[in-house]
Amino acid sequence: MTSTRRWLLTTYKGTGYADTYKWTLPAWAGTLPDGRNYNTCPGASVCAPLCYARTGTYQFRTVKAAHEANLMMVLDDLPGWEAAMTAELQHKRYRGGKYVRCHDAGDFFSPEYTAAWMRVMRSTPDVTFYAYTKSVSLFRECVEPDPPANFKWVYSLGGREDHLIDLETERHVDVFPDEEAVTEAGYTSRGDLGDLISILGPQKVGLPANNIRHLKTKQGGKRFSELERERRAQRRGPGKQFRSGRP
Repeated sequence: MTSTRRWLLTTYKGTGYADTYKWTLPAWAGTLPDGRNYNTCPGASVCAPLCYARTGTYQFRTVKAAHEANLMMVLDDLPGWEAAMTAELQHKRYRGGKYVRCHDAGDFFSPEYTAAWMRVMRSTPDVTFYAYTKSVSLFRECVEPDPPANFKWVYSLGGREDHLIDLETERHVDVFPDEEAVTEAGYTSRGDLGDLISILGPQKVGLPANNIRHLKTKQGGKRFSELERERRAQRRGPGKQFRSGRP
């Protein structure tokens, strides 16, 4: 009897484009079944309590266990994970202009893990990889000097390193309370077009908040970038100003 193949990548429906796959880690911080603590989103800030990936189906027991298994594979045997991912992407199902989203939950959390992804990408030039990330300083060091030609990324506001993002020149995405707020700010709404507009489209993209009532209540009608500016201002105290054009 032929055993069922376990794919590392699963089909992703969030792009408006059929041929897209995803790699998922547990969102933000937690504890693995073996007792190890983790933080897969070291750049997270005000976004953490508002994260869609910490609610709903992501918290189902079987789903959460699968994401934790992915993380343990990376932590316990990064070379083995890299080899397995590279081998999988050679399969015929990834031929013909496919996309892979790195992390619909989690982020690039270390230089070693990021470097492994860069090697995977270079080994499979026919696949286009993309990601949202709040790991700005990590990307400055490990990705921007020599990015793979088939890797597209967009910086995501609401993190600890918002102030490192040049909002005038770098592609970025902000989360707004609703579609009207996106338009008023002069951003292009992702709307029903899916993730690829964020990665391949205009420089300033707005994501209307997920229609999850308790998260929208916490967001309080503000953009993620606004909430982060408020957090930083509280930490810095009165009388301190931010540089123009930066959150």
